[in-house]
Amino acid sequence: MSPSATVESNLTSLKPTSSPHEPTVSAYHASSTSSAIENENTYAAHNYHPIPVVFARAQGTSVWDPEGRHYLDFLSAYSALNQGHCHPELVKVMCEQAGRLTLSSRAFHNDVFPKFAEKVTKTMGYDMVLPMNTGAEAVETAVKIARKWGYKSKGIPQNEAFVFSVSENFHGRTVRLCLISTFLY
Repeated sequence: MSPSATVESNLTSLKPTSSPHEPTVSAYHASSTSSAIENENTYAAHNYHPIPVVFARAQGTSVWDPEGRHYLDFLSAYSALNQGHCHPELVKVMCEQAGRLTLSSRAFHNDVFPKFAEKVTKTMGYDMVLPMNTGAEAVETAVKIARKWGYKSKGIPQNEAFVFSVSENFHGRTVRLCLISTFLY
């Protein structure tokens, strides 16, 4: 059997880890939409004003609230979830990796990151990669790189660089990004 046939057969034989229609009863899950929103409003900082829909379960683009109402997720976590929710192959490899090594700080090397960096740079045709956890980190890093380039390549005197942004934008919730963002929720 060819490697691609093996991957295809593995993908089709994998089942979701749980049925999206079975309600979750747990000390870690809110029992209703109203209790989830009420508790979040009571105990969590109000840095977002979310749509009053509670995601309790999901599969692909389908999402269900605690009462079992079905929604389609067109936001995809701001494009961080373009593959859909709970993709069986991704759930499988995430569980395998978490069982082997859950997380390592970049203060240490690990045996997966260099292979990832090699794949990304060769696929995209870049010399190096600097992965980020969030869009805010990416924009913060872009600002720092632009300032450094201005100082080193253009000879701008230290602490005299300006960073411009366009109106009607949203870059994230760090102090710097709030200062250059005009579209706040």
